[in-house]
Amino acid sequence: MEGVPARARGYVAAAALAALLCLSPLPTAARTPWWAVGLLAALYAGGEQIARRRFAGTFSPVLLAGAFLLPPPAAALVPLPGALCSHVEQGPFLLRRVWRAAQSSLAVWAAARVHGALDGQDAVAGSDVPYALVPAGGAVLVFCAVLALLDGGMLALAEGLPPLAASRGLFLRSLAPLAVHGLAGLMMAVLWRSPYGPVAAMLVLFPMAVSWWVFAQYHRERAAHRATIRALVQAVDIKDGYTRGHSERVGQASMMIARELGMDENRVEVIRFAGILHDVGKLGVPTRLLRKDGPLTPEERRVIELHPEYGHEITRGISFLGEARSAILHHHERIDGRGYPYGLVGHQIPEPARVVAVADAFDAMTSNRCYSRARPVPAALEELERCAGTHFDPRMVTALTRVIGREGWHPLVTAEEPHPPTLPKPTPTSDRPGARR
Repeated sequence: MEGVPARARGYVAAAALAALLCLSPLPTAARTPWWAVGLLAALYAGGEQIARRRFAGTFSPVLLAGAFLLPPPAAALVPLPGALCSHVEQGPFLLRRVWRAAQSSLAVWAAARVHGALDGQDAVAGSDVPYALVPAGGAVLVFCAVLALLDGGMLALAEGLPPLAASRGLFLRSLAPLAVHGLAGLMMAVLWRSPYGPVAAMLVLFPMAVSWWVFAQYHRERAAHRATIRALVQAVDIKDGYTRGHSERVGQASMMIARELGMDENRVEVIRFAGILHDVGKLGVPTRLLRKDGPLTPEERRVIELHPEYGHEITRGISFLGEARSAILHHHERIDGRGYPYGLVGHQIPEPARVVAVADAFDAMTSNRCYSRARPVPAALEELERCAGTHFDPRMVTALTRVIGREGWHPLVTAEEPHPPTLPKPTPTSDRPGARR
């Protein structure tokens, strides 16, 4: 239990107690088909082990089928054996298993209550599929909402994230997959009640297994993408040690700006990649220039100003980056045309590059460097606003100011400083490309 805040442990205990209260009418529940509860629980337990170990997913169709077939207390019992015995990759193992059991039980119980209130069980028993879609849809929405609210509360307690924002993001991301699982669960329930019985209902899981395999391949591809980016960032950090952690923080700030502007999640991810890799071109710059303590000569400055083009070439063969490459190339352009490498003006600069430029400047001002002390966040935002319209896109500055004012700035990675920072000297600061006055 070490490393888990006491309030998070209390939250898990409260969820477990609420799940037990949902099970409390179980001994007196009339007409409970215990053989069906046992069969669904065993099916879920076996499927959950495979799904978590091989596909990094959950076996939700069986849970939703239980919500469509059973009374709420009995449906809440279905996930308990599988969740309490599920595969856990990191500790505390018991706490994580109890948490999974409690949130799954609460979500299934709520879904079964909504389904029953909408007369869904009568529609399932009569194989009236079109009518059964309405209560099933309501149950899936509630199932998804309960999971998102519980997970959002845990993120708020354990990591300090805003609970409503975290819950909303989790709900939107999980709604589409759970809607598919809900259709599979409804098909299982209808076939279960048909003359063909439970054996036919289990056949529904075969196409779901195929879809899980495809989804697992997609996740493996994304993991390879992340490994590629991580390797490049580590190479930059080794070469230019004073910016250690800078890439991840710029990626985080870029992602915050993109979300505040209402971009879809795929584009947000691409812009996050752009922020992380914006300085990858420094791999082509001589190390002695990156680590030079004194002012740069005009020739040395021109060499360093080539790093956006080097980065664009280094990432040429990485197809999944998409428009992130344009941000890597143009993140030092200025709205007034006085930037580099091409002196683009205004909206000639690609939108991702305008996002990364603001995120890069913000982190440069709020981090300790060898030539400048970190500024307070309000002072950095004030400086960005002063330069909006000449150096930076005002939309991006406004978006960053708004989101930090609402959520605060909590960098996931902080700079490593083996030596205490020294007071800045005016000349090196003004001569080093990317430095902000």
